[in-house]
Amino acid sequence: MRFSPYGPEAVFALQAVRTASRFVRHIQRHMVVPSMAKNDASPVTVADFASQAVIAAMLEQTFPDDPLVAEEGSEALQGANGAQTLKSVVDFVTQLRPAVDARAICAWVDRGKAAPADRFWVLDPIDGTKGFLRGDHYAVAMALVCSGQVVVGALGCPGLDPLEGSAAAGSAYLAVRGQGTWAADLDAGNLAQVHVSGRADPRQARLLRSFEASHTDEGQLDRLASALGCLAPPERMDSQAKYAVMASGKADMLFRLISPARPDYREKIWDQAAGSIIVEEAGGRVTDLEGKALDFTPGRELVKNTGVLASNGALHDAALRALEEVGAVDGQRMA
Repeated sequence: MRFSPYGPEAVFALQAVRTASRFVRHIQRHMVVPSMAKNDASPVTVADFASQAVIAAMLEQTFPDDPLVAEEGSEALQGANGAQTLKSVVDFVTQLRPAVDARAICAWVDRGKAAPADRFWVLDPIDGTKGFLRGDHYAVAMALVCSGQVVVGALGCPGLDPLEGSAAAGSAYLAVRGQGTWAADLDAGNLAQVHVSGRADPRQARLLRSFEASHTDEGQLDRLASALGCLAPPERMDSQAKYAVMASGKADMLFRLISPARPDYREKIWDQAAGSIIVEEAGGRVTDLEGKALDFTPGRELVKNTGVLASNGALHDAALRALEEVGAVDGQRMA
């Protein structure tokens, strides 16, 4: 598959998330991860920094002029409280790149401080860090944005095995604008195209919900499920692995509401860029709660959007009507 005109970018994105996912899986298996508090209260781990450093180094070699907008910065590593974490990051990264030191690793991490431009990469080095710490689902998420539109997206999902007949551990997903969504084993193997489900009856919809209640509005989600008439309980998962599950046709709908505990929160672009194109190119639809397309032009946050709704497409209008019916849109807009 050539994926023209983004063939080299698609190859790079897939290689990057595969490499980083295998790397963080190795870290997960070999240490009890220490964590530090971050402003949004999600943990920052050794694997977070190591994953970002490794991918930033790969980007520097492959597309040296492309900016990187990523989640982490090296400040927490360079203070006295970060010394042990930095040492652990160096110990792991040098297993892949033996000649580097702490200064080089911090410089790679800080490549992620770039501002969005006409063309830039977006990275979440570990999306779902709490899932990572629990041994549940997490993802390495990377996307290329050109002129405000996501054109390439890749997810590495070490805990997700969606391919029929595969005995491998983990999977990788790749989407290129206009050319579909493809999946493969995390370690190697050919890509196979995947598609969302054709389910159109809301009563039969399989909903996905964040594992962490603090990430959404649980009460409103219950009211939405009731308004839709959903019969099955929602499946709880961490990270953008949810989008991969939906793209594979194994789930149908996801609401991302603003938590009452964090009324001023707005989605970070790295939490949605890769996952949104993965669903869209599999035949699904991703908008905000008002039905507007996600706008990646303003900066590091989706400030022009209110929440996120992802679906298999066939159920999207029903989901938007349910949002209006229970007053969820007005409540989120007021937030």
